[in-house]
Amino acid sequence: MKIYNTLSKKKEEFVPIEEGKVRMYVCGPTVYNYIHIGNARPMIVFDTVRRYLEFIGYDVNYVSNFTDVDDKIIKKAIEEGSTAEEVSKRYIAECKKDMADMNVMPATTHPLATEEIGGMIQMISTLIEKGYAYVVSDGTVYYRTRKFADYGKLSHKNLDDLEAGHRSIKVVGDEKKDDFDFVLWKPKKDGEPYWESPWCDGRPGWHIECSVMAKHYLGDEIDIHAGGEDLIFPHHENEIAQSEAANGVEFSKYWMHNGFLNIDNKKMSKSLGNFFTVREIGEKYDLQVLRFFMLQAHYRSPLNFSAELMEAAKNGLERIRTAASNLQFLADHAEAEAFLDGEEAKLAEAKNYVDKFKAAMEDDFNTADAISSIFELVKYANQNADGSSSKAYVQALLDELKTLCDVLGIIVETREEMLDSDIEAMIEERQQARKNRDFARADAIRDKLLAKGIVLEDTREGVKWKKA
Repeated sequence: MKIYNTLSKKKEEFVPIEEGKVRMYVCGPTVYNYIHIGNARPMIVFDTVRRYLEFIGYDVNYVSNFTDVDDKIIKKAIEEGSTAEEVSKRYIAECKKDMADMNVMPATTHPLATEEIGGMIQMISTLIEKGYAYVVSDGTVYYRTRKFADYGKLSHKNLDDLEAGHRSIKVVGDEKKDDFDFVLWKPKKDGEPYWESPWCDGRPGWHIECSVMAKHYLGDEIDIHAGGEDLIFPHHENEIAQSEAANGVEFSKYWMHNGFLNIDNKKMSKSLGNFFTVREIGEKYDLQVLRFFMLQAHYRSPLNFSAELMEAAKNGLERIRTAASNLQFLADHAEAEAFLDGEEAKLAEAKNYVDKFKAAMEDDFNTADAISSIFELVKYANQNADGSSSKAYVQALLDELKTLCDVLGIIVETREEMLDSDIEAMIEERQQARKNRDFARADAIRDKLLAKGIVLEDTREGVKWKKA
């Protein structure tokens, strides 16, 4: 199996540190609001990578963090008159719900930054002792970037080249020794959460948390570190500098990064009005459609999101689900139980598409080609299974189709249809819950309907519904 390694800028044969096991770290979201579809891409992509690794027999220790202390979280808490802890807990729960709706498996561990402060203080202390970090008069601790000789090896940036076009941003009284030095620990401000440390009461910088959590749950050396392309510099570059200086060994053997997501060929931005949360997309589509859409492109390629492309993805997913439903019907109603003459040869031919699927995934997780193989299997099944086929044969075809879709996290079973009267009754119950200000119950009813493929729209004329 080959993986494109950002570090070497080429595909490399995957060889794990420990045979049969994979230690994988994926940078998670900062939880101050609902996750947006840009957050969704790495979640879906690297969940699929994990699923394939497990499919071919690896024991995967998959760690993905939640950043639950950050300027954005604190700002949100101040706006609401709540606390940073309340904000982060609420949106962690909402994030996990969206992940479940996208069929993203829970990580082996979802560490929280606030629960790893002790480890951060310990690593910062080690960096100070080794001369890679220094403390200034107000208690701020900086990483001495130029001391790490390999700085820039992931992003392929050279500090001297960066400095040539860099305008100094130092302010009067700033004790930072170099513009490229970055914060490991910073003093508290009024009203902010803080922790005691040897240098000052304060909180960690952003970069240190992932170095510490990867070390805690995976060890000094890991197999795969992954995240969005936007994290290569400076976040992942800084992680390497911290971890390798502190631990004395290579941090991660393979670095994987997904490409950017654009909306109608433009960068997603609130100011442009093209910013969408996963929850908003879920009001219009089954989130399996979003997952299927994102996997139709290679993970390293830029991906353009549009209503037209989502509709195409919806139709493509429906084609696969229809084939699965037809095979299930044939299996349930087949007259012959055992294979009939010639069917085992047909099944062997169908397995060629399974081999093509595996070959695509072995080539840097090319989900676009893998999905093409699934469509070929669907076409083959449609042409080579009918009412005269045996149960053993059509069930085997269905099992192959389900297995490949499961590797991609695609659920092919069609959801049970609800009667209109049942839908109206649940909508009425939701309206009553809202009148009673039981918003949690109202949201639960809405989510239950959505899980059945029923999308609600609140209008001045009342609640309208449609089938996704």
